[in-house]
Amino acid sequence: MDIRLLLLILAIIGAMFGAVATRFGFPGFNKIAQIVLAVALLPVLCRFHRKLYVICKVLPRDMKFLYRAVTAELETKSHRRNNMTVTKVFRKRVEHYPNKPCFFFEDRVWTNADINKYSNQIASVFQKAGYVKGDAVALMMPNRPEYVAIWLGLGKLGVVTALINTNLRLQSLIHCVRIAEVKSIIYVEDYSSAINDIKDSIHGIDRYKVCFKSETHEDGAIDLNKLLSEASTEEPVVKDEPGYRDKLLYIYTSGTTGLPKVAIVLNSRYLLVVMPFNLLGIRSSDILYNPNPLYHTTGGMIGAGFAILKGIPTVLRPKFSVSAYWTDCIKYNCTAAQFVGEMCRYLLNAPPKPEDNAHRLRLMFGNGMRPQIWNEFVTRFNIKRVAEFYGSSEGNANIANLDGKAGAVGFVPLIIPRRFHPLAIIRVNSETYEPIRGPNGLCIRAETNEPGMFIGLIKEGNALREFNGYLDKEASKKKIIQDVFVKGDKAFLTGDILVEDECGYIYFKDRVGDTFRWKGENVATAEVEGVISNIAGQRDATVYGVQVPGMEGRAGMAAIVDPDSLLDFKALAEGLEKALPAYARPIFLRIVKELEMTGTFKLKKVNLQKEGFDPSKVQDKMYFLSGNKEYVEITPELYKEIISGTRKF
Repeated sequence: MDIRLLLLILAIIGAMFGAVATRFGFPGFNKIAQIVLAVALLPVLCRFHRKLYVICKVLPRDMKFLYRAVTAELETKSHRRNNMTVTKVFRKRVEHYPNKPCFFFEDRVWTNADINKYSNQIASVFQKAGYVKGDAVALMMPNRPEYVAIWLGLGKLGVVTALINTNLRLQSLIHCVRIAEVKSIIYVEDYSSAINDIKDSIHGIDRYKVCFKSETHEDGAIDLNKLLSEASTEEPVVKDEPGYRDKLLYIYTSGTTGLPKVAIVLNSRYLLVVMPFNLLGIRSSDILYNPNPLYHTTGGMIGAGFAILKGIPTVLRPKFSVSAYWTDCIKYNCTAAQFVGEMCRYLLNAPPKPEDNAHRLRLMFGNGMRPQIWNEFVTRFNIKRVAEFYGSSEGNANIANLDGKAGAVGFVPLIIPRRFHPLAIIRVNSETYEPIRGPNGLCIRAETNEPGMFIGLIKEGNALREFNGYLDKEASKKKIIQDVFVKGDKAFLTGDILVEDECGYIYFKDRVGDTFRWKGENVATAEVEGVISNIAGQRDATVYGVQVPGMEGRAGMAAIVDPDSLLDFKALAEGLEKALPAYARPIFLRIVKELEMTGTFKLKKVNLQKEGFDPSKVQDKMYFLSGNKEYVEITPELYKEIISGTRKF
């Protein structure tokens, strides 16, 4: 029995005895009840003294968390009760604070009224074009205030915006546009060549081009600048208004295998931004620095959400810059800033400069800071508090490390018995990662310090605990298990192995499946394998992630079948550069005569992954991607340079 439940039961029994004694006027009986309770508690205290000590130790943390979580939950319930949407919440903010800064971008301040005006123009353009609730539009644009205003404007009509990763090209880009069944795509001149490369494959999809640097006309593209200049700035009148449970955005995720999947973001899910806002203790006087991509959850939902839902002025950059990070924070008087793990490593590797400590940041938050650099980062840059988040665009298993515990991705409050937590770590098979079930057919919770699969129990109708899934229904089904802790219940599988310590802090251990993380992005190996096979004349190839000392995540490595040594490395490097974003291109190659397969003709990669790229352990020839342009053979000397960190990539 859980110690907390046992103490609760004993306390209730003691209270009952005391109440009976007081009610019937038996003071002696009351004394006896106290003695009995003390005797009953003594063995409990002796047996569970360590647990009691830990619970008391983290009690301030847990109480603060519960207070802030309850506050956020009340706000969430208010949104549900009033059928609110993101656009309705923002409209109220515009009415009350029209001139308050919403975004800082380069040398311009965008007020709430500015963003609202631009969003109304977008709504006017697409309403005239016949777009209605449920239609979808793709958006391919670098970070800038117009990005948020565009999907806000479409959201006022109930039109769903598919946020396209700006690194995608060719087949990956075609796939993302098609799978979302968009009617059109909005893009800036920066991505004209990427769109032109696929225009013959996306017939029937209108192309709206918006220019910020030039006014170059493009055949077949609709001039969005011209339409906006003629559009109304008034709030659109919509017959079929979107509601709390309607779709707002599509955010792409690599999932565990294959090409990117479309995660559905309802208004109800986006409004959950109030949860991290409250948990972090963000103040109305804060100014947030957000250099993260707006097509990702961290930058596009949490970062942008703080601005449009809670009125926190936010600094945007087209993309992350090591040299500009601290100078920007100083320039805009930022008091809070976002990060992803790789950013922190890049910042730490930069030469020290006076700006490192001249900022006013009291808080940095994000995901993926490596435990190995955590303390050094905090000390060098004088960050008062670092908060780490763990979660996903589509999942319901979201946690946070709010008090700067080095290396932890989150925690669960110990004052609440584990059986009442909506999150859990379960035992899984170490090879198949299938849940291990007990004699009763139910899953088994992992013990303290025992690695296991992190899951989130699903509760329909609760925005925080439901699983909206992907547009691909079959893909959604694969992320759900049933009969978890009681017959009939369901849970979302994160696909990640985590471990919880005795204080309730949770640490990331590994990512299961074929997806690995590199440079802050998830890489789906099946997609990369397909590209390699096409470029290399349909040769068999398998892709996996390998660890490199001192580097965050895993670097991509491909084993390619080439028994006759006919592979054109130059053509391969050029083809990969054109077809894949930089983070998805294999850093290492291994040339093999054949690949081991399972009985069901699936390529095995576990042994390859274990062997890595050490030439003293691998007899096959291996190659290293030098400067994204050329693969060079890995020699013992080059291997030493790579693992020592002197060879940069």
